[in-house]
Amino acid sequence: MEQQAAEKTSTDKKSPGYVTGPEFNRDTNYIDDRIVADAAAGTDEQGRPLWPVEPDRYRLVAARACPWANRTMIVRRLLGLEPVLSLGMPGPTHDERSWIFDLDPDGKDPVLGIHFLRDAYNARIPDYPRGVTVPAIVEVSSGKVVTNDFAQITLDFSTEWTAYHRDGAPELYPERLRGEIDEVAQRVYTEVNNGVYRCGFAGSQEAYDKAYDRLFTALDWLEERLSGQRYLVGDTITEADVRLFTTLARFDPVYHGHFKTNRQKLSEFPALWGYARDLFQTPGFGDTTDFVQIKQHYYVVHGDVNPTRIVPSGPDLRGWLSEHHREQLGGRPFGDGTPPGPVPAGEQVPTGHGPEGGIPTPEETAQALEGLKGD
Repeated sequence: MEQQAAEKTSTDKKSPGYVTGPEFNRDTNYIDDRIVADAAAGTDEQGRPLWPVEPDRYRLVAARACPWANRTMIVRRLLGLEPVLSLGMPGPTHDERSWIFDLDPDGKDPVLGIHFLRDAYNARIPDYPRGVTVPAIVEVSSGKVVTNDFAQITLDFSTEWTAYHRDGAPELYPERLRGEIDEVAQRVYTEVNNGVYRCGFAGSQEAYDKAYDRLFTALDWLEERLSGQRYLVGDTITEADVRLFTTLARFDPVYHGHFKTNRQKLSEFPALWGYARDLFQTPGFGDTTDFVQIKQHYYVVHGDVNPTRIVPSGPDLRGWLSEHHREQLGGRPFGDGTPPGPVPAGEQVPTGHGPEGGIPTPEETAQALEGLKGD
């Protein structure tokens, strides 16, 4: 299984920023408890504490802006877990200490009753010493974080929450393909998901050049792989596709400019661009993608990369809605299953935040900057 990673914030108010050395090295130590169908053993084979799957016991906290969190939102929706696992959404910007629920009434999550996500981490581990990350699953009754191991979260959604999958839910992690899914997902993680950050947070020219070459070597591999097949593994959507999609969705709006991954745009890769549009137009993907919050997060929060904190108006995102013709390659998005139903009330991407807009209003920009102030 891939190394875990998550978009994080420092607990140190004097943090120097996101560029902290010549090469970017992601902290991959997380609260790795699991939520499983049978928790009687107490721990799994790796010694990770187990919690029981129960409807309404937990709340998924996931920011739309974050690619790692966006994955959990997609899988939750594809599998139909919305009725049993509620969703809390912090705003796209934050100070050095914590993601904050600044978009909710009174600036507090309506279920957990907290303003700072760090409060849930401190409830679990007093003075939590590591980064406050999303996604996180919080036990509602205690207000404590159960896990922020995002890679395991989505796998467990597929394999442990099966009693609560909707009728027609797809198999995102079918047993017969797990070896290939894991292999592809590992390369996607190390070379692409994390690769864009190695470029963007490089602190030396040499480190950037190496990261840049490594990233585009992987993108060329994906371009070739997807030229002859509709999905990454097999003929249906799997966990591997979810993991790649959230990076591709952010590539042209953010990574190409902000992280200097500019050999070419996603829209200049024929197969990758068609693949990304195919997924975007599939229920569960595009309807969980908020381009305004994505741009606000990166351009406002990463002040050492973008000192002016100006959020660009472009690029034009309407191409995401253009025909992709990927169905000519065959494949069935949901296999023998069906698409998910409408997005639940209160979880819809706001009007103007999709491909038809993608430009923050002055009020949204002001609110994003306000998020840097914390209290």
